[in-house]
Order: sequence, then C-alpha cells, then structure tokens
Amino acid sequence: MIRAVRWRRRNGRGSTAVGAALCLMAAGILTVGCGGEAVPEGGSDRIPEAAESASPEGHEGMDHAAMGHGDHDMGGLTASGGDGYTESDVHFMQMMIGHHDQAVRMAALSADRDAGSAVRQLSQRIDISQRDEILFMEEWLRQRGQPVPESHHLRAMEMPGLVSDEDFERLTEARGREFDRLFLTFMIEHHLGAIDMVDELFDNPRAAQEPDIFRFATDVAADQLDEIHVMERLLADL
Repeated sequence: MIRAVRWRRRNGRGSTAVGAALCLMAAGILTVGCGGEAVPEGGSDRIPEAAESASPEGHEGMDHAAMGHGDHDMGGLTASGGDGYTESDVHFMQMMIGHHDQAVRMAALSADRDAGSAVRQLSQRIDISQRDEILFMEEWLRQRGQPVPESHHLRAMEMPGLVSDEDFERLTEARGREFDRLFLTFMIEHHLGAIDMVDELFDNPRAAQEPDIFRFATDVAADQLDEIHVMERLLADL
C-alpha cells in the first residue's frame, strides 16, 4: 500500500495545500515507516496500481494532463510512455532536472556572499545531493530514449517553487545575514515546490509504477522535507 500524507503550510500569503509523500510504503521497497519504525520486508516488489490519498478531490483515471503537467511549461520538451513507465513519469524526471538545476545555482551563491557556516554547509549538501540526482535522472531518461533537458529547456521551464528572476537577482546581490535570510526563505519555497511535484506524480494511479522512479520520487520527498525542517530552524534563529 502507498499512503501519501498531505499537509498544509501556512505563511504570510495564506494557506497553501502542499502534497507530501511523507509516509510511503511498498512491500520490499521501503523498509522504514512513519516515525522511523521498521516495516517488514518481503512480499511482492510490484507497486499497487492505485494510491490511497487523503485528498478529498479524488484522482481515479487521471491522465498526465489532468494531473497538472498541462499547467507546467516544459520548455518545448517532448515525452512518451514506454514499457513500465508513463508520459507523466518522463515529464516528472524532465521537470525535476530543471528544478534541481536552479537549486544548485542558488547553493553556489553561498560560497562568496558571507553566508553563515550553517547555510554554507546546507548549500554544500544541496549541491552534492542534487547534482547526483540530476545525473541519475539524465541517465534514466537516456536509457528510455527520452529527451534530456538542455540549458535552453531548463531556463524556459515553469514549475512549482521556482525562484523568479527578480528574487534570484535579490539573492545574488545580498550579503551576510540578509543573504542567509533570503536563501532560506526562497529555498524552503523551492523545496515545497519539489514536494508538490512528487505529490502530483503520486496523484496519478498509473504513474510511478516503475520501481526506480518510485524509489527516487519517494527519496526526493523525504530528503527535501528533512531539509525544510532544518531550514525553518535556521531561519527562526536569524
């Protein structure tokens, strides 16, 4: 069974529904449940074809357009389904490459803007982990004969949580504590956008059936949620 726990994040702009795959279980795939308790291994590796969701709307029969990809500018990239994966899976990987690319560029700024030690360490973690994930996603696409985003695609993509050009410029010009404050504020929203993209993927009962993409999307949600908690504590300390 897959269980996606949804939660709401409240900020100064109101209440935003954010879908987070916080507690995801699949027999033989994930071995840690909610709260860190062990989940017995064994059983079939097959991922169920329907996901249990706390959303009141319901999503049975949802195709890739209905699950929201039609609302995202893919920068001219094409995608198609194949053996064991869907067009939605491909779009998710393509978009997440673009999403990660901006996070890596943001993280690089902390090196020479008098950022605090905690923000620099967090930036290094984001840089290393998301560069590695970009390589994984690019290889996943190549192995399936799908287009890999290039620079002009990445700049044209529109996705949840992306920092605007104006805010990116503000971050570039900031120094010291102001840089830390803007970086943490923007990166929290950026991570929430990535979690929203994972939630969107799992809303489609036909998507994320392939074990590789299921594991990857689950890891993205868990890792970015952990980093959000870290960043919220750092921001509160400022």
